[in-house]
Amino acid sequence: LEVVVRSAVATTPAIDVHTHLFPGQHGSLLLWGVDELLTYHYLVSELFMIAPAALTHEAFFALPKSGQADIVWRHLFLERSPLSEAQIGVLTTLRRLGLGEHLLRKDLPTIRRWFAAQDPLLHTGKVFELAKLRYVVMTNIPFDATEAACWVKPDAKIDPVRHEFTEADKTLTQTFCASRFKAALRIDPILKGDWGTIAECLKARGLPETTEGAKAFLRAWAKIYTPEYLMASTPADFVYGAGDSPRQPGWPTATELIREVMVPVAEELRLPLALKLGAKRGMNPALNPCGGGDGVCIADVGPLEDLCRSFPRVKFLATFLNRANQHEVCVLAQKFRNLHIYGCWWYCNNPSIIEEITKMRVEMLGTAFTAQHSDSRVLDQLVYKWDHSRRVIADVLVKQYGLLQSRGWPITEADVHRDVARLLGGSYEEFMAKDLSGAG
Repeated sequence: LEVVVRSAVATTPAIDVHTHLFPGQHGSLLLWGVDELLTYHYLVSELFMIAPAALTHEAFFALPKSGQADIVWRHLFLERSPLSEAQIGVLTTLRRLGLGEHLLRKDLPTIRRWFAAQDPLLHTGKVFELAKLRYVVMTNIPFDATEAACWVKPDAKIDPVRHEFTEADKTLTQTFCASRFKAALRIDPILKGDWGTIAECLKARGLPETTEGAKAFLRAWAKIYTPEYLMASTPADFVYGAGDSPRQPGWPTATELIREVMVPVAEELRLPLALKLGAKRGMNPALNPCGGGDGVCIADVGPLEDLCRSFPRVKFLATFLNRANQHEVCVLAQKFRNLHIYGCWWYCNNPSIIEEITKMRVEMLGTAFTAQHSDSRVLDQLVYKWDHSRRVIADVLVKQYGLLQSRGWPITEADVHRDVARLLGGSYEEFMAKDLSGAG
């Protein structure tokens, strides 16, 4: 049985339901290669724990990416053993890509030359094959001008009546593989109550600076992206309902934007809302250039409970950053059929914590959750994040199936493959297909 379980977890194609990846056709937005791996914010943060005081953040970030990578390699890989999960992840990735001999020689220049010789599109295919992925869900931000410019021209306007981009010559044809890269429409400013950002984007697209204009904005971008879901990372001080107040005088509150913009659009377009809760943004601004300045806080689960109860026809996906929130949200997922929890996000994406969370979820939810998502920002990270996660998920399932056997319950190979497929994306697709239009 153990062999069957480990084989099923290792070989079943997975769905990565949340990443920050982009297709090669989006140019520099696609991050890949050894320099990107070495300068990922996990490792830059680890570097500054031990770097000499003479190395300032400003001096480090002024260097080209290869110069930053050289410093990380020297301090974290050559001058000490690379024991952390992020460090081991780099080693796993390089070995799985066939660069084991260069690793043995600790030969960064040769590894760098190997990546430089790769075609980004072909390399993407190789990474997907190694990670055994069906598809990944991107993070697409219409409020970000650089990202939006990959989909429509900067001066493209939205028709305020038809709620769509109607200038055909200003809508960019997408040539990437849509069955491999699926979109998600990120709407953080709504849950932050950041009307300043919203109004600026409405004005730029020729829409009225009203909640009706905001709904038109989301409808138009939904037609461009064809997203899997709406999504947002909530601020550390996220409040929904009583106690919410506007960020600035005259602005609508986050609660008003949720009720008057997000929910009507979600119900109308039947789009779930994926929430990421528990990040404390800008804890150390000196690390912000690499995206490493954010920390973790214990999130209030109450707003998610209120949303699930108040809007039974809207589906919610949720992942929490703090280990302390995991039990409470498991209980919440038992109580609301419009809630699906997924993955071990960010600071929880370490083997010891993945094991703890996955075991608890299996004990409380069976297979009615999605075991993992990678949150990858660098394409090559897919290799190690899925490799490491699959090993831990298999460990948990071997023990759980052992309990079934000890109780006299027959387990077939087909049963195992069915269950594993659910945990690696099947339950997500079942949840997404669920019709809650008649719920009340």
